[in-house]
This record gives sequence, C-alpha cells and structure tokens, in this order.
Amino acid sequence: MYFKRATLDDLDQIIDILSDGRNQLAEAGVNQWQGDYPSRKQITADIMQGSAYLFNADDNATVGAVAVVPSPDETYDTANANWLNTTDPYVVIHRVAIHSSHAGHGYATQLFEKIIAHIAAEHPEIKSIRIDTHADNLAMQHLIAKMNFERVGDMVGVYHVDDVCYVYEKLL
Repeated sequence: MYFKRATLDDLDQIIDILSDGRNQLAEAGVNQWQGDYPSRKQITADIMQGSAYLFNADDNATVGAVAVVPSPDETYDTANANWLNTTDPYVVIHRVAIHSSHAGHGYATQLFEKIIAHIAAEHPEIKSIRIDTHADNLAMQHLIAKMNFERVGDMVGVYHVDDVCYVYEKLL
C-alpha cells in the first residue's frame, strides 16, 4: 500500500470516497458526516494546501483518502483536552475513509501505519499526531486505540451543533 498527494484532478475521486464513507456511517447508525461536512470546498482547500492524500493498494487501485493537516489546527481550539504535546509542532489526521468496495482487507490499519511511519521518518520536527472522531463511531475509536493513540479529551459542536467527538493524540 502506498499514498500519494492529491491534486485537483483527484477532487471528484476524493468526493466519491468520502461520500461512500458518509453512507457507510449512516448505515452503521453513526451521525457523523451526515450533513455538509466534509464539503467539496473543504476538500478543495485540503488539496490546495497539500494536505489531501489518496491511498492505493499494491495493485494500484485507489482504496481510500485522508487529509494530514499541519499545526496549528483551529478545529481543536475549543477542545476540552489534556494535550500530551503543548508546545511542539503536530499534525492532524482528518477526513479518513476507505471505500466500501475495498472493505475487509485491513486497509484502514495499513493507512494509519503508513501515515505514522511517513511522519516519523520524513518529518522529525513533528512531535505528535492528533485525531478526533464522533462519539458514536466505535469502529474508528477501535482503530485509533489500536494505533496507540491516547484519548485526551472531547469537543462539542465543532462539526455540527451538539455533536460530541472524542479527541486523541499520539506522541512520536
């Protein structure tokens, strides 16, 4: 599995992957991404900032998408969190999705492993990785814990009014 930085030519493919992710969440009864987030405007901004990535399987099939956003990230400004890293640069993993046509092959785990390894090897200035997920998204919570992130707090209403998200961090 490998990842590549997305370009504007990849916008529709990313939107398709994230829309499929939205449908998967809805089918699981998770009230995450069930509105205008993530929007086409947000994904375009991710691409323009160099934060959007596509993940491909060894056979070159595109299986997922993710954004890796450099600090500071205003999303966490209102978080009720006890950050493990309060001074050094960090990155945030946002908008993770594996297309349902590629589910069940361990791609989400591989995606996280590749991101973490890449950041640690190529960006020694980065001292931690942050991520959040909806309180109802048990599958993502399980994956985040599996990757040894520590739950450091929560935030309410950042993506939609009354939404509760759990916030995690991993020191590198």
